[in-house]
Amino acid sequence: MERIARFLYEIGHLKRVARSGWWVAGVRQPESVAEHTFRCLWVGYFLALDEGADPAHVLLMCLAHDIQEARINDLHKVGQAYLDVKAVEPKVFDDQVDGLPSADELRRLREEYEAGETLEARIARDADRLECAFQALEYVNEGHEPCRPWFINTAPVLKTDAGKKLYKALAASDPNDWYRELPRVP
Repeated sequence: MERIARFLYEIGHLKRVARSGWWVAGVRQPESVAEHTFRCLWVGYFLALDEGADPAHVLLMCLAHDIQEARINDLHKVGQAYLDVKAVEPKVFDDQVDGLPSADELRRLREEYEAGETLEARIARDADRLECAFQALEYVNEGHEPCRPWFINTAPVLKTDAGKKLYKALAASDPNDWYRELPRVP
């Protein structure tokens, strides 16, 4: 249990790791990796249901897909042009899960997610991308117009039918619609 406790403290650090790509677009206090992961889980869940996939499997991939950022931070695309993050991430992930009771399963999940060949992996990857699209439109709504390309660039990379349907629904909605349609209290 001590190893698990240390891992959970490390994962808690993701609440303080900012999603750095938004800085490039002028967002001064962007969401954290943990905040991104939270909605990514929900997106993955609903996509899995729509696609007839295993929601638990998708959720585990969504949960694990960014944990390495607790050690190496979130590096935006400009920085990635100079550093080979894709070569480092598997090593960091392996070190993070080493000694956990489920280390081998977690490694397999990460490899499956990165390969993107199974339905569940495609769903998890679409969930990650769609969460960014949701966040982009929320930032645009707050006046950060340079975030719009994050939304626009999502459509061509989506792989699942459910992801494409959710993208269309997202494009047709406003980030504030959810509360405007609530029943009014007299």
